[in-house]
Amino acid sequence: MSNTARLTLSTPRLELVAATLEHICAEMEAPERLASLLNAQVEPGWPPGEYDRDAMEFFRERLQENRRESVGWYSWYAIQRASPVNPSILIGAGGYFGPPNETGEVEIGFSVMPGWQRLGYATEIAHALIEHAFADMRVKTVIAHAACGNVASRNVLEKCGFREVERDDSPDTRCFEIRRSEP
Repeated sequence: MSNTARLTLSTPRLELVAATLEHICAEMEAPERLASLLNAQVEPGWPPGEYDRDAMEFFRERLQENRRESVGWYSWYAIQRASPVNPSILIGAGGYFGPPNETGEVEIGFSVMPGWQRLGYATEIAHALIEHAFADMRVKTVIAHAACGNVASRNVLEKCGFREVERDDSPDTRCFEIRRSEP
C-alpha cells in the first residue's frame, strides 16, 4: 500500500483519484493491479484517447522526481461511483501537465472511454480540475488545447467557460483559457 495519502475530488457522479507513483506503475504493468488499487473495474481498451503510454511515462517521471508535492498536479482517474446494481468503473482520466508555472498557468487535459462519451463525464472532469486548480492561489489561468477537428473537446471547454485565445500553437490545434475571477 502507498504511503501517500489518497487525494480525491467528488463530482455528482464521479470520484476523481489523484494518481500516485504506485498507481502509474501498476497501470503500466497490469490493468488488474490498477483496478485493485482503485477498487474499480478497468474496462478492456484502457487507457482512453490521448492518455497513452507516453503520457503515463511522463507522469511517472514527474512523480518520481517529487512524489509528495507532485500528487494532484498530474494524472487523475475518473471513477463512476458504484450503485446498488453496478460496481465502480474507471471511465476516464484527466489532469494537469504539472503545477502552476511562474505566471500562474496550468494546463488541463481529459479523456473518456468510448462507451462513456457524450454523457457529460468529460465536462464533470474538466469542472472538477478547474475548481481544484483555482483552489490554489498560485493559479491565475487554466489553459487547454483541442484539435480543430475535436468538436467534443471544444464543446466541453466552452461549457466550462473557456474561451479560445490566440497563441503560436500548431495550426491544427487551438488554445483555450479560463482566468481566475477577479474579486
